[in-house]
Amino acid sequence: MTESDKLFAGSIPKLYDTLMVPLIFEAYAADTAELVAGFSPGAVLETAAGSGVVTRALAPRLRAGTRYVVTDLNQPMLDYAATRQGSSSINIEWQQADALKLPFEDASFDVVFCQFGAMFFPDRTAGYAEARRVLRPGGRFVFTVWDRIEDNAFADEVTSAVAEIFPQDPPRFLARTPHGYHDIALIRSDVSRAGFTSIEIETREKTSRSPSARDVATAYCQGTPLRNEIEARDADALQAATDRAAQVIASRHGEGPVAGKIQAHVIVAAG
Repeated sequence: MTESDKLFAGSIPKLYDTLMVPLIFEAYAADTAELVAGFSPGAVLETAAGSGVVTRALAPRLRAGTRYVVTDLNQPMLDYAATRQGSSSINIEWQQADALKLPFEDASFDVVFCQFGAMFFPDRTAGYAEARRVLRPGGRFVFTVWDRIEDNAFADEVTSAVAEIFPQDPPRFLARTPHGYHDIALIRSDVSRAGFTSIEIETREKTSRSPSARDVATAYCQGTPLRNEIEARDADALQAATDRAAQVIASRHGEGPVAGKIQAHVIVAAG
């Protein structure tokens, strides 16, 4: 992972939220919110919250009086998430924080969760150990990561399409980072080394839907750090890369509304 893989700034937060979130994140956000709320926690910590898709789904499900702290490493994403939250009976605490160095006391939360953020941790076991440190006895750590890129149709197709624009140095952000941490044995080992003794992993397949191939291409090429990789190679090539990705997706999924497979692992750890 490079430093640009973690850069969600400029126009990326808005495009990410308006295009990427409904495309691939909302369905899993609903699952995560249901799972976390089902533990009836009195205090919840969300790390790597991004633009707040799970925050918006979970807050209405929590009991009145629940402490809900929402964090992200990127202040622009956290700021955007706060503007999108709307009214809630839960008083949300927004705080910039590094998931590997959480600014909270030991045993502060009943649930710590992270949707699609662990792939960005430079030291995942350290991040998991921090989650365990701030968990109360009997608490749960819940997180999701994407399965391999070949099991996520649009991400795979966009990566191949953009590679055609830069054959000598293809941008590999999607394969390298969002879809680069998919091995279940490795995940289980990392979580175990962080001190968790009970580890459940479930692989869930869903369908990604969009009104058009163009929206999918724009979402991935302009609403994720893939944009940073494209512009670093050629500042004027962003539109050409987006156009080529749209053409490839349309050729495989049709000119109208499109649908493709997405797949992720859901991990619940305790102990």
